[in-house]
Amino acid sequence: MSATIKKNLCLYGAKLKALGVLSATDGNLSARLKNGRFLITPSGVSKSSLKPSDLIEIDSRGKVCSQTARLPSSEMSMHLEIFARCPQAQVVFHVHPPIATALSAALPELKELPSEFLSEVILATGRVPIVPYARPGTKDMGEALRPFLPECRLLILARHGALAWAESFEEALFGVERLEHSATIVKATLEIRASVESLKRHSKVLLENLPLAEIEFLKKKRKEIGNRLL
Repeated sequence: MSATIKKNLCLYGAKLKALGVLSATDGNLSARLKNGRFLITPSGVSKSSLKPSDLIEIDSRGKVCSQTARLPSSEMSMHLEIFARCPQAQVVFHVHPPIATALSAALPELKELPSEFLSEVILATGRVPIVPYARPGTKDMGEALRPFLPECRLLILARHGALAWAESFEEALFGVERLEHSATIVKATLEIRASVESLKRHSKVLLENLPLAEIEFLKKKRKEIGNRLL
């Protein structure tokens, strides 16, 4: 089982790099092991060239439990916080999706990804909050996540990137894909509206939502689907 998890961490690291949500040595991935420990990617290694031998086993306090010359990701506090507060979490991806991250920087007043004008977001991810900025590499990063766990499986990290936790590698990848695709739609919507002469310049509404009845219907369907990233 451990060998399969190691293989998948390497495989999905390469997939995330190919997806364009990671550059250089950015990001970190982790997975839960049956022995109560976790595997996490090392610091300073491109996710496109990960090898099973690169992966580091840690315990719930972040202590390294495997023989390695490498250091675990300096951002492991986020991963450990999720594993501690979300018993269903088997996989955690931390990525740097350009558009989703840019939205958090360009629109600092946003508390979450605008989603109630997109049926796919309501159905597939539910609420996607924007976690307040915390300095990378510090325990503050893990503490900043607490108000949003275990409810939210997909989170934008203000001016930093995003996190997806899931019950499988595929589900986590779907969450990352859905986030950046939805953020791209938000960006395009704002750009189109800004270019239209009839833009309601004095409107306080950032984006026009679906009718309330439709939103309620979609939210009901989301509850029927369950708390999974689709």
